[in-house]
Amino acid sequence: MKLLDNKILMVLLILISGGVYIVGCTHKNEPVPASVSTAVKTNHGNHIHLAGLTAGDSTQWKLDQVHSNATWSTAYDGVAAPLTGRFNSFGIADLTAPALLTNYVTKGQPLPDTSWAFYENAPAKTHFAGYVQINTSNTGEPARDGGCFLTTMGTTAVVAGTQNLTITNVAYIKTTSVTFDPAGNDYLVTFNFTWQGKLGAPLTETITGKLNYVPEAAVTSTESYFGLELQFQFNCRDFGITATDIGSTISIDLNMNFDNQ
Repeated sequence: MKLLDNKILMVLLILISGGVYIVGCTHKNEPVPASVSTAVKTNHGNHIHLAGLTAGDSTQWKLDQVHSNATWSTAYDGVAAPLTGRFNSFGIADLTAPALLTNYVTKGQPLPDTSWAFYENAPAKTHFAGYVQINTSNTGEPARDGGCFLTTMGTTAVVAGTQNLTITNVAYIKTTSVTFDPAGNDYLVTFNFTWQGKLGAPLTETITGKLNYVPEAAVTSTESYFGLELQFQFNCRDFGITATDIGSTISIDLNMNFDNQ
């Protein structure tokens, strides 16, 4: 009887080991489960925004200059807290024509803010040009803004009732390409950046920045807004700025809001 029990046990062990082998071979030939994708998911809509100046025409978008902002920041004497400021006067106009680089006797916008177009899902069609007036930098400290800042930047004081778009007082940009940012929903913008600074003549450098689109949204039954934010950096030493109490890298943040009224 004991011999019979041993034979039965031996048969069971053989069957079990054979089953394990078969199961192992079966799973060996199955495809490996796909790994979870780590690719960035993008979501671009089809909004198209075009510039215009006709009041009340909702198909034309106008710069809301009052609710827009052009700011700068840089390190101060190598410490952690940066110097910051904003430009009180700026616009979205193409200044590459020399005849436009002059003084304008006006308190309002000296040129139409129409040098732009934005295509959410076709960035190759997107373009813009714009400028800031250097002497309108506002740090909240009038003595600094009207004193050492002007000397450091190589420009002149603000003249009341005049918008100074002369070559020594403006920094301006004009896009050369706009593409999707592969890392997300933003856009990569390459543009020409022109500024004279303290050089004897203007210098143009090619810079790439990041553009963020804040999608169109209605604020009333007839009025909508959208926003564009461009961020970039440049080296002010390239433009003859030698003051050692500021860092060489200047960070620019342009927040532009638009409405259709």
